[in-house]
Amino acid sequence: MKIVVQRVSHASVTVDGKMISKIGKGFLVLLGVTHNDTKENADYLVKKLTNLRVFEDEQGKMNRSIQDEKGEMIVVSQFTLYANCSQGNRPSFIEAARPEIANPLYEYFLEECNKKGVPTYPGVFGAEMKVELLNDGPVTIIIEK
Repeated sequence: MKIVVQRVSHASVTVDGKMISKIGKGFLVLLGVTHNDTKENADYLVKKLTNLRVFEDEQGKMNRSIQDEKGEMIVVSQFTLYANCSQGNRPSFIEAARPEIANPLYEYFLEECNKKGVPTYPGVFGAEMKVELLNDGPVTIIIEK
């Protein structure tokens, strides 16, 4: 399982012209699932993500978590995080988990983030989405388990 975390001033997800999710200060998270991922992988990433200290404190140091900031998250399922471009110019997505594996783990990830007290909103699994964000910093971090 792999996440790309972007600290944002605001973000939104639109599907078929309809806004699905919108947040202010917080994280836009892209979540990729591979074949052998488990709830334990998700638990590790949820804990890491909700405690990740990338918001500035009073001294301007990255020392505050999304929980400290009372921030929000949008989590978007992103199978292309497991693209393999090592041969040729067309990516292979063979390492990305099939929807019957990935979607339940995506849903579990969303639930667990909400349980940690961070308001967490979804994209639409498998849909073509328009994701809009204002990256703050910019701060972009990749975490894998």
